[in-house]
This record gives sequence, C-alpha cells and structure tokens, in this order.
Amino acid sequence: MNFTAITWEPSLGIELGFFTIRYYSLMFVLAFGVGLALMKRIYIKDGIDLEKLDKLFMYTIIATILGARLGHVFFYDWPYFKNHLGEILLPVKFNPFRFTGFTGLASHGAAVGIIVALYFYSKKILKKPLLYILDRVGIGVALAGFFIRIGNLMNSEIIGKPTGTNFGIIFKNLGEDFPRHPTQLYEAFGYLIIFICLWYLYWKTNKKEQLGYLFGFFFATLWSVRFAVEFLKEAQIDNRGDWDLNTGQLLSIPLVIVGLYFMFRKKK
Repeated sequence: MNFTAITWEPSLGIELGFFTIRYYSLMFVLAFGVGLALMKRIYIKDGIDLEKLDKLFMYTIIATILGARLGHVFFYDWPYFKNHLGEILLPVKFNPFRFTGFTGLASHGAAVGIIVALYFYSKKILKKPLLYILDRVGIGVALAGFFIRIGNLMNSEIIGKPTGTNFGIIFKNLGEDFPRHPTQLYEAFGYLIIFICLWYLYWKTNKKEQLGYLFGFFFATLWSVRFAVEFLKEAQIDNRGDWDLNTGQLLSIPLVIVGLYFMFRKKK
C-alpha cells in the first residue's frame, strides 16, 4: 500500500486583528462544553439535582487548568520555570512580553488535579462516594482527551518521530520537509474509542453499579494508550534511546496499575 505524506501548515487560530483565538483554546472550550452536555444526561439518568452540575463544571475547569499547568511545570519544565516563577500561572511570557495562552499543560497533572477537586466536590456538594463521581466524570474526560490532542495537532506540538517512509505528516510550521508519525491523531482516536466503550458500559450494562469499575477502566485504558504512543513521540525533556521509558511513560505506569486495581478488586 502506498501512502502520501500530508503537508501540515495550519494557522494557530482565528485572527481578529488585535487578538488571535487559538484553535487549541477552542478545543478546550469544546471539550468542556461537550463534557457538560454528557454529564447533564448522566445526572438526569441518575436523578441528581442539576444545580449540582454547575458546581461540578467549575470544580473541573479550575482543577484541569491548574493541575495540568503545575504538572507541566514540575514534571517537564522546572529548569525553566524555577527562574520564571511569574509565568507559572499566567498565560504570558516576559522579556519580551507576549501572550502565549496556557500552551504548557500536562495530562498527568490534570488527572491529579481533577481527582483532588472531585474529592471535595463529592464530600461537600454531591454527598456521594468519590468513586461514584469518578466513574461518571471519566466518561467525559476521555472525550476531552480527544479534543485536546486535536488542539495539539493544530499547534504542531507533541510531535512524533520521523517515519522514514512516505507515511506521516510534514510539519511545515516547524520548518521541516520530512514526515513524522501523527502521534496526536494516534492518541486522539485511542481516547475516542475509550469514550465510546465507557459510554456503552454506562448506558447498556450494569457496570456503573460496580463502584469504581468505570473509573478503573478509564484509567487502565487511557494511560495504556498514552504509554504505547509515547514510544513514537519525540522526547519532550531529554534524550533517550528509542525503547527507553520517558517521563510520560513512567508517570503512566502507576496510573494503569490503579485502574486495574479498581476494575478487578474483589467486591465487599
């Protein structure tokens, strides 16, 4: 089968003259908007007061952005940020001053942030076990991962390694003329499949009654996809051999184990 490499040279966003609406930011908005619509259907199905959904939305947005940002800072780019502390929580860079948006975000940090936020939400607002809300929020988060990786593709970031063939994407915005693995798409469609599976399990099976199962399935599969695709990505913080584990993989392993535990733990 013959493949033809795709030349990829998108703009970063919609230019308004005085401001650019970045496609990455639009993908974030779309992820939260669709996630809210999905959770509304779930809350109605479970008979939960929809007023509690508004607070879930706020908890999740703050936790995702803050957790993902701090995750990137401490897991991937601390040597830079320790000398630029003012840029950690601001969507700008200084010297020279320019608006960048929150382009440095780490999904592992977002996962930690969301779990912490949902702990307080489950105790103070929902009045249900933490695993109950984790089972349901994971469905929307899986789909959000699809949108975020599409945003990464639009930014020509988190790129794959060269394919060495005619298959792949040529990132012209990076000044390149050779194809790379479209790892953003590999992950995006992996997350989309996980979302479809979770949606089916919630609506068509009784797995939602097994506290922690959907959350476990979400963690085990999502971080497994991340682990596998990392082999085809360029290293983000240091140089390693082709089959050495990188930071993203080392962070994913314990999360996969956590997911498997909740899937297969014995019922009390």
